[in-house]
Amino acid sequence: MSAAAASAGAVKVDTTLNPLVASVKPSKTMALTDLATSMKESGIDVIGLAAGEPDFDTPAAIVEAGVAALRQGYTRYTPNTGTSALRKAICKKLKEDNGLEYSPDEIVVSNGAKQSIWQAVLATCSPGDEVVIPAPYWVSYTEMARLANATPVVVPTTPQQGFLMSAEQLEAALTPKSRLLILCTPSNPTGAVYPKEHLEALAAVIARHPRLLVLSDEIYEYITYAPAAHVSFGSLPGMFERTLTVNGFSKAYAMTGWRLGYLAAPKHYAKAAAIIQSQSTSGASSISQQAALAALALGPGGGEPVQAMVRAFRERRDYVSARLKAIPGVNLAEPAGAFYVLPEMSAFFGPGAAAAGFGPVPDSDTFCRYLIEVANVAVVPGDAFGADSCIRISYAASLDTLGKALDRIAAALDPAVYTLRTDR
Repeated sequence: MSAAAASAGAVKVDTTLNPLVASVKPSKTMALTDLATSMKESGIDVIGLAAGEPDFDTPAAIVEAGVAALRQGYTRYTPNTGTSALRKAICKKLKEDNGLEYSPDEIVVSNGAKQSIWQAVLATCSPGDEVVIPAPYWVSYTEMARLANATPVVVPTTPQQGFLMSAEQLEAALTPKSRLLILCTPSNPTGAVYPKEHLEALAAVIARHPRLLVLSDEIYEYITYAPAAHVSFGSLPGMFERTLTVNGFSKAYAMTGWRLGYLAAPKHYAKAAAIIQSQSTSGASSISQQAALAALALGPGGGEPVQAMVRAFRERRDYVSARLKAIPGVNLAEPAGAFYVLPEMSAFFGPGAAAAGFGPVPDSDTFCRYLIEVANVAVVPGDAFGADSCIRISYAASLDTLGKALDRIAAALDPAVYTLRTDR
């Protein structure tokens, strides 16, 4: 039989996918970071400010611990939830830094905080449950809710609020189906840090709803700028039993590639997350876990290696904020933590907004495409975070790089080449 005849008689393969996949949006932060990388590889001088990744090297003591782990034979599988030594060290850190008392069997070490969050959502939410998410939000929260067959309920906040959801807004969003509230403080993408009294007001609302749990994403905990101070939600009176705390090593310790995060939760929830992990990835990297022990040994706040990075981030925040505020039409709530700014840029897109040689700019997606194509600067459109009037700029780059990027942005938005929207 000829190949053509065989092909003609072949049964067509069913290529349908799980409907849940169709409901999930791809990550724009990863897409734009990949695009910027591709442009650089093609020889284009593009500046990437889209990635949520520190530009510093992992502190030397942590690297040396990883190298020693390899040389000493720490290359086998670990227990599913992490080594006993690391889980005990995490418990010590949570008690001393956060006022949270967990036992080692309430800790689940995973391949990054992202996995920890996903397993917490999947472990706690049933089909039809609602997940309350203040916006702007990290891009994956809503999609994780959808993958768990739950419904994301987005609560918008504004720069005028400092991007902080009020107790009244939370109360209005709750229904009998509300199962999980996701809080991220310090916040990606806004840099907002919830003050203790604000969290207490939210806790007073939560206490009236026995089904409602809280997922507290604290991955940027150490990257907080005084006078702002980080408060762990589970440390508030009456909140420990309903809080699932997520943290990790990627952001504060510049360990993104080491892929290590953890969930701390009451035993009932930790056990459920551990079961999910046991049937998906199993335990995290043995080498990374040994390195994490060295990271925690650096001391409160990550010790001097981390605090040096935080001082640099603060200097960059101040510089980027000043440069953006100098551009007419930009509205910026200055961040108190993390390493992002989320300027409100609605004056630059919408009815009548246009760029010479480029054309109309109707939305944040088009605006960011204009910046990468014309200014060769990659930033993330706000619609990825539930805030289409904004863009996210990561200042995890050197001051020299940030200066060049902001020079390009300012030139691209000069009134000589850029027309603001007409219905302002």
